Amino acid sequence: MITGKRMAAVDENAAALGVPQKQLMESSGHAVAHEVKDLTEPGARVAIVAGRGNNGGDAFVTARFLDAYDVTTLLLGRAEAIGTRISKENWNALECADYDTREVTDSSAFDLPEADVIVDAMLGTGISGDLREPAATAAEAINAADATVVSVDVPSGFDADEGDHADNGVEADHVVTFHDEKPGLADLEATVAVADIGIPAAAECLVGPGDVALARPDSRTGRAFVIGGGPYTGAPALAAQAALRTGMELSFVAAPESVAGEIQGYSEDLIVQPYEHDILTPAQVDDLVDTAERYDDVVVLGPGLGTADETLEAARQFLESYTGPAVVDADALEVVPGLETDATLVCTPNRRELARMGGPDVDALAPVADEIEAFAASLGHVVLAKGVDDVVTDGNRTHISRSGTPGMAVGGTGDTLAGVTAALLEHADPLEAAAAAAQVNGLAGERLANRDGNGLLASELCAQLPAVLWGESNE
Repeated sequence: MITGKRMAAVDENAAALGVPQKQLMESSGHAVAHEVKDLTEPGARVAIVAGRGNNGGDAFVTARFLDAYDVTTLLLGRAEAIGTRISKENWNALECADYDTREVTDSSAFDLPEADVIVDAMLGTGISGDLREPAATAAEAINAADATVVSVDVPSGFDADEGDHADNGVEADHVVTFHDEKPGLADLEATVAVADIGIPAAAECLVGPGDVALARPDSRTGRAFVIGGGPYTGAPALAAQAALRTGMELSFVAAPESVAGEIQGYSEDLIVQPYEHDILTPAQVDDLVDTAERYDDVVVLGPGLGTADETLEAARQFLESYTGPAVVDADALEVVPGLETDATLVCTPNRRELARMGGPDVDALAPVADEIEAFAASLGHVVLAKGVDDVVTDGNRTHISRSGTPGMAVGGTGDTLAGVTAALLEHADPLEAAAAAAQVNGLAGERLANRDGNGLLASELCAQLPAVLWGESNE
């Protein structure tokens, strides 16, 4: 099954792979026409009631595949208000070819012609609540008509994700949905047909622009809380700066007082909170958990921590006590297998760290994506395994990010990835955040590689992140 939001992402990914939405709309409209032909004989009367979005665009295509039928297409609203270019093109095609088309600009003027089949294409996925005019009047007429009702993708007024139906929504007899069944359709009394419209499997598996759009912050909110540093100071600073560059409001670093000043020196934008001792120990855990919980932080645990026994025990105790979202990276990954925690974890191992955790020990990750998925399922957490191709999985669903460049083998790029993941985890579910973060971090590296080749530095990645995530105007 696939949600409406995920379906939109897959559509965008398909376009990036060379299968444009216009082509998918053509296939969708043909599938609906095929359903109509199965339900009635040539010469039958077909009324299409369409909205101004892509759902209506699918139905405009349907009309062109029903030349053997008596078809009337009603557009709810004015043609100039059609919301997408491809829907407008398909409406124009009907008008230019002298199909029977009518614009309904006033609900009081809605007149549903006598029909054997009515195609409901007023509203698609992502719409909830009672229908408003003119769709409300149209739905009432459709439900009262003595005709078979075929809905395009979902019945108008039906929330395909949650299964809620507007009190005044369309009562469909048949539904033609696309690519995969939507979660809420399982409870419908209507007959549901899933049409293959030619979306390549790679549009779901390979991370693309649709995945980035799913996790992209639309406002600046949240606090990153990086717990790292001790033996190493650059790693926590890179993670914290990357989180700021990808949407966090504030970025804190909790680090030993012996290195706090050095970490602060990397950037005045960071807020460094020193604690006693030269390394993280169990003595600091209660205070760190209290801070993270009190401010609803997204934690990044691990960059630069080191592998001292006390430090690893502290990392374990922190994760056992913490209940919020956390990105676990670098040295802290060692404590995750077998861990009992209520925290929501995204683990970001490179291939060597993955093997030490108990995952597959291989040079190339993508060919063993199924094994990594099984490992994530046994672990009970999202895994973002870093390699030439990144494998991102929650143990049930798996994505592969192919972005990046050989120059990103330089130290520190994994730390920026941890920070990006934390920032997106503020706005998206763990799998979506991890997949988008892998793609964004890799694309930032590609931008630098085009300029510097194998001379890029992790410290330069941060400046590229906004342009990748929000567009060139934000660079």
